[in-house]
Amino acid sequence: MRRIVGSFGGVGFAPVAAGTWGSLAALATGYLLHRLGGFPLLGLATLAALAAGLWAARREAEAPGKFDPSWIVIDEVVGMWIALFPLSLGLWINDAPPALFPWPGWVSAFLIFRVLDIWKPGPVGWADRRDGAMGVMLDDVIAGVLTALAVTVMAGIAHGWLR
Repeated sequence: MRRIVGSFGGVGFAPVAAGTWGSLAALATGYLLHRLGGFPLLGLATLAALAAGLWAARREAEAPGKFDPSWIVIDEVVGMWIALFPLSLGLWINDAPPALFPWPGWVSAFLIFRVLDIWKPGPVGWADRRDGAMGVMLDDVIAGVLTALAVTVMAGIAHGWLR
């Protein structure tokens, strides 16, 4: 079960760039969650995935071998969904049609999140160096929060709020 959860249903077993594939899967499922239930569903799913990810990472730590293998991508899923919060919340607050897909924001969130997750600057790198399940999950949570902030600023500029 920890492998199903940790790999986000097997996505983490992609032969190359498992984190990128996990983030792409999170982008697609995040949009689907938004369409089905708006921001509340995306928020609840994020909390559930965080809890499940912590459980899977703890279970993996108990298993012999490498602690943070590349197939664990549930952390990317949680971080990517957090990165999508400003987009989903903005659309939900403004009663936008659920099918609306303002692609520049969603694509920007994906790209910024991947850059932060790969380069691990500042607090992302600090969290990545932590031991245990929290270390596995926390770097992507922080990368997601930083991405959400960047997306919010970009939206503010694009929509004229920050001129």
